[in-house]
Amino acid sequence: MAAYLQWRRFVFFDRETVREPSGPDGAGAKPFALPPGIAVCDSGRGSLVFGDILCRAGRCQIWFLPRSLQLSSFQAYKLRVTHLYQLKQHSILVSIGEDEEGINPLVKVWNLEKRDGGNPLCTRIFPAIPGNKPTVVSCLTVHENLNFMAIGFADGSVVLTKGDITRDRHSKTQILHEGSYPVTGLAFRQSGKTTHLFVVTTENIQSYMLSVKDYPHLELDTHGCGLRCSSLSDPSQDLQFIVAGNECVYLYQPDERGPCFAFEGQKLIVHWYRGYLIIVSKDRKTSPKSEFAGNEAQNSDKQVLNIYDLCNKFIAYSSIFDDIVDVLAEWGSLYVLTRDGKIHVLQEKDTQTKLEACKFVFLLVFALCLKNLFEMAINLAKSHHLDSDGLSEIFRQYGDHLYNKGNHDGAIQQYIRTIGKLEPSYVIRKFLDAQRIHNLTAYLQMLHLQSLANADHTTLLLNCYTKLKDSSKLEEFIKTSESEVHFDVETAIKVLRQAGYYSHAVYLAEKHEHHEWYLKIQLEDIKNYQEALHYIGKLPFEQAESNMKRYGKILMHHVPNETTELLKMLCTDYGPLGGNEGPGMLEGKKANSEEFIPVFANNSRELKAFLEHMTEVQADSPQGVYDTLLELRLQNWAHEQDEQIKEKLHNEALTLLKSGRFKTVFDKALVLCQMHNFKDGVLYLYEQGKLFQQIMHYHMQNEQYKKVIEVCELYGDQEACLWEQALGYFARKEENCKEYIAAVLKHIENKNLMPPLLVVQTLAHNSTATLSVIKDYLVNKLQKQSRQIEQDEQRIQKYREETTRIRLEIEELKASPKIFQKTKCSICTSALELPSVHFLCGHSFHQHCFESYSESDSECPTCMPENRKVMDMIRAQEQKRDLHDQFQHQLKCSNDGFSVVADYFGRGVFNQLTLITDLPSGKTATTIEAGLQRELLIHTKRST
Repeated sequence: MAAYLQWRRFVFFDRETVREPSGPDGAGAKPFALPPGIAVCDSGRGSLVFGDILCRAGRCQIWFLPRSLQLSSFQAYKLRVTHLYQLKQHSILVSIGEDEEGINPLVKVWNLEKRDGGNPLCTRIFPAIPGNKPTVVSCLTVHENLNFMAIGFADGSVVLTKGDITRDRHSKTQILHEGSYPVTGLAFRQSGKTTHLFVVTTENIQSYMLSVKDYPHLELDTHGCGLRCSSLSDPSQDLQFIVAGNECVYLYQPDERGPCFAFEGQKLIVHWYRGYLIIVSKDRKTSPKSEFAGNEAQNSDKQVLNIYDLCNKFIAYSSIFDDIVDVLAEWGSLYVLTRDGKIHVLQEKDTQTKLEACKFVFLLVFALCLKNLFEMAINLAKSHHLDSDGLSEIFRQYGDHLYNKGNHDGAIQQYIRTIGKLEPSYVIRKFLDAQRIHNLTAYLQMLHLQSLANADHTTLLLNCYTKLKDSSKLEEFIKTSESEVHFDVETAIKVLRQAGYYSHAVYLAEKHEHHEWYLKIQLEDIKNYQEALHYIGKLPFEQAESNMKRYGKILMHHVPNETTELLKMLCTDYGPLGGNEGPGMLEGKKANSEEFIPVFANNSRELKAFLEHMTEVQADSPQGVYDTLLELRLQNWAHEQDEQIKEKLHNEALTLLKSGRFKTVFDKALVLCQMHNFKDGVLYLYEQGKLFQQIMHYHMQNEQYKKVIEVCELYGDQEACLWEQALGYFARKEENCKEYIAAVLKHIENKNLMPPLLVVQTLAHNSTATLSVIKDYLVNKLQKQSRQIEQDEQRIQKYREETTRIRLEIEELKASPKIFQKTKCSICTSALELPSVHFLCGHSFHQHCFESYSESDSECPTCMPENRKVMDMIRAQEQKRDLHDQFQHQLKCSNDGFSVVADYFGRGVFNQLTLITDLPSGKTATTIEAGLQRELLIHTKRST
């Protein structure tokens, strides 16, 4: 943090004390003294401007000091002046002060070119309090275009006045910024048409864009500065905002932080003057008081004024003063005001004088180097603060001189002093000889200590150690603390491994968490599998998972039990053995157990233990876990010779199948069971998949006749064709199966599953099935059909009689009058009274009952529901009549054309339907209306 001490120091300014003009007698003029109590000041427009902080006889003055040193003043406030801002391009002065006790700061704008009773004209007065909150003004700035004015306050707020600041009518005041920390500095920056306002507090720095609506802002940094410790540079430094902290000076653009300079010391005042940065700081460190302390003196310690050239990196001037009030720039010079009222002027020297001061030092140092007086040249350069580049060149020449003389130890010491400036390869090439390896090692060590070594330098240094067999130096180099590592760790590990220093390589890999290299060396070089597994168990979850996938097979081969246990932890409730992951970080972190199955290649016992553990503790394990476990159990069952163990394995496999985890992979589970001839598993899966025919075929293949019958009894209701297939199966058997055929025929008869003729044809292929086998079946079937024929004939006779009766009734209705003899209403069952309504169906109603319950004037309310059913059936049949294309398509595509034709016959498609709605002519309208009640005659002519 003392980089500025390496900057060259010059005296480019002459210091004098301002004195009063000489009298007529030519006597020595005494130092000029300002009135006491002046604490605020500014400069511009050919004058130094001062403000009283102490009131004299009820008058608070603003003073002007021109170059002629003739003081003038006017009364500005009644109590005190706290802030002044003199514009450089306008004769406008803005002041802030108080006219009465309390926190009531007033802003006054003065036009210095206009007069009001001999005093400058005050064009505007307004209070400075933000939002009527009493708070102290901390800083003030005004834009040179007179359209912006910003006032900062101790409560952290900034008030912005936009518009003509000299008039009330054409400006608007608003609170731009509010915060919790006092505002210590403000500055406007104009770039083209863009205006920014920098706001610095004791804790942060922000930039506001004023040329955009809503004034968007950006926080540039999270540290600030004290009062009067910020300034805006000129275009030579790109109008950067300068903020001086106690350790560094920072430069800012409106959107980012720029470079910084390490200037130590507590800063008191910061200004920018003609490309120079002016900093006033304390000469020595004292117990610091409040950094936000207004303009009052902190103490009477000496103060240092430094003038820096940031572009060329040198100190142009440095001097000590007593209690500086401020530094002003006017008339091409700097004026330093001190608390005792004196003014010191700093006049910059001309260019010729500056060049001569620099040239003398350079020439003298060059002459000493030519005479090989390097020690004297180095001391002279240091005393005149020659820059580091110049010193490095002297050290290089000195090293070359000693190297040529054969003093390699001395030469390497000088080359070490050039580190950071001289290219390391220049030195390394000189000392590559094996006899000078000690010198090369010393240089490379220092190169690493200064963190300037690259991977090649690290490789070279480690090779030097190994060739020297200097184990102590090697251990010292690699066993530095983490904060002192000055080399590329991965390169060091590679070199040590290649050289056979496995323990050192492992130490580095473990210390710096190069897990992959650690495991490579342990497993491939040292063969310490147990330690490698323990190390993986200490890693965070993601790294432990990836390394187990990479090295799991090797570890499983050498330490199977321990590897299996670690995998169980990794896939369930993994936690690093060393506690590298804090509480809450492991939630939801479980490895996918299916991905580790390949690790167990040729380790079926451990795989079985792992899979069973996963299914027990984690029921929602991936499907692959259950598939693999099933296959493993079936393999063990198939190869087991001991009957008791085989039975146990059989039960385990069947239990796993019945766990319900194979519904989505039914085919895969079935293939596994068939491959291993696991009969019970195959039958269970057939049953779960409702593959009843496969179950029966399985028993048929094994000639298990009883099982075939049992399958038909269990699943015949769900799949009737099972009985037919069973009958065909037994019919093809040449052995005596009469018992089973009889059982099948009995069920076929009860359920009427097959026509008798088909049964006879099926059994005709069996040479052992005699007529006695189907005698009872045929007799029963014929008896049932005879009974059915008798019932059908009786029903036909009944329908014929009913049809004849209905036809007679229709004829009677057409030819004979209808006599209504009903004496009671068919709705309320009360005696009929006129007026009444009568229908041909024989129902009679009171007129008021008919009107209340009838939905239509022409329909009988009692017969209407049944009539509607008939009409709906007729309409449905009419809609299905015109189905020629559909019928042809179904008939063409169907395997059983007879069933299609029968279906259409049953639906009445081929029937000719006649709907009689017209009555014979000659009947009256009343008769016709009455006749329409239920005179729907359906005449069906069936085609033969």
